[in-house]
Amino acid sequence: MLRIVGRRPDGYHLLQTVFQLLDIGDRVGFRIRQDGRIRRANALPGVPEEHDLTIRAAKLLQRHCVTALGVDIHLEKCLPMGAGLGGGSSDAATTLLVLNRLWSCRCTGDQLADLGLTLGADVPVFIRGRSSWGEGIGEKLEPLELPCPWYLILVPPCHVATAEIFSDPDLTRNSPRIKIRDFLAGSVQNDCLSVVCRRYPPVQEAIRWLGRFSSPRLTGTGAAVYASFESEARARQVYKQVPDRYRSFIARGMNRSPVAAESVS
Repeated sequence: MLRIVGRRPDGYHLLQTVFQLLDIGDRVGFRIRQDGRIRRANALPGVPEEHDLTIRAAKLLQRHCVTALGVDIHLEKCLPMGAGLGGGSSDAATTLLVLNRLWSCRCTGDQLADLGLTLGADVPVFIRGRSSWGEGIGEKLEPLELPCPWYLILVPPCHVATAEIFSDPDLTRNSPRIKIRDFLAGSVQNDCLSVVCRRYPPVQEAIRWLGRFSSPRLTGTGAAVYASFESEARARQVYKQVPDRYRSFIARGMNRSPVAAESVS
């Protein structure tokens, strides 16, 4: 669900949205350095080190807690980049959480969430490590206990430019606010869906294909689309039929992350 309910004077859109965690993610490893340097230990095609959110998060925390320690970061991407699945934001949050402990920074969960927000609006939810209802630009969070179905996720062969979607003149920007109970009762609209489908036909095609088996939805602004299934067996049955043009995988919903402010601080 992604409802756009207004716009701030600085141009940021005000949202109502829901974040559900998944039992799949990237792998991030850390090796402490004594010389204060922060570097990536492996190559990541298409992502220069200076743009890597894990590197930016580490440098941000290093400045904040004024430590002389550094770190080598090994990042193995398992989630597709640019699909709206929160991989980069999750990696940044993991970096803040783990280095907060390894560097003995003693930052609180609130402080880490505030730091994370400067890196991206989705980082705080991964700092908290809970499936959540989100408002504001996505940073005002209220934990939710959601059903944990099996998801089949398709990634169309395109990259959706989020800024392009939010600047589209046809985007709905005045949806009425709803309550959490409305969402739980089935109000799951995504105000970006029609704009994304118009601008990116491969997303529309993926939704049509997945709609043969379940009710498909868009991840934020995409490009990934997904559908939920009550059993892993049914999800795998559909997975076996996915056309080769899509990258696809199965994941299960979860409500708590093993890497969260309450578990590593």
